Amino acid sequence: MRIDECNWRQVESRLAEDDRCVVPLGCTEQHAYLSLATDSTLAFRVAVEAAGPLGVPVFPVQPYGVTPAFSAYPGTVSLRVTTLGAIIVDILECLSGQGFRRFLFVNGHGGNTPCAATAYEWAAACPLPGVRVAWHDWWNAPLTRAKVDELDPQGTHANWMENFPWTRVEGAEPPDNPKPMVDYARLRGQGADTVRQGLGDGSFGGAYQRADTDMFALWEVGVAETRAVIESL
Repeated sequence: MRIDECNWRQVESRLAEDDRCVVPLGCTEQHAYLSLATDSTLAFRVAVEAAGPLGVPVFPVQPYGVTPAFSAYPGTVSLRVTTLGAIIVDILECLSGQGFRRFLFVNGHGGNTPCAATAYEWAAACPLPGVRVAWHDWWNAPLTRAKVDELDPQGTHANWMENFPWTRVEGAEPPDNPKPMVDYARLRGQGADTVRQGLGDGSFGGAYQRADTDMFALWEVGVAETRAVIESL
């Protein structure tokens, strides 16, 4: 149930039966040859496909995340951790006031993960009965990550692991040959210009693309694992 395809009466009717909802969190940042909105696209799509059979409302994706290291790449937009945390609290405050009680944040970007603590902190202090907040880093969840490792353990930022038909950019063909892996841990915590110089095109390395049959198999695992989390709320 996509909120952007509903009116308020339909949401109110659904809320009378089920107090769960899903809020996808994304990012707008460089992804080498892939879309700048890769993380947002994947978080929203996996949430919609996972929640669809359950009839649980999925809100529009929060498109900006915490990505200061990539801010030297044009098109990247980075929020402070405190800013994203405040947005998450505002979302929880507003939706809980309408009667939603069980929340799942489906996160598509690693830089957002520290804000999980903010969401849990809000839940711990909330006086409303039945409140529960869950946080799901869908791409790094156990079954999904195991599938990535089965296909190629070098799956990482802006390489084949994020190269789905729906994250590709027309006219931007990636190289055929793999890129040597970059020691990103060495770059972490340095200035954005230094990070760009060290990463070059933005990929962390490895193969840029795999067969779509592999990608669809990975996607099925990600959707099923996310659905299981929604069901457990």
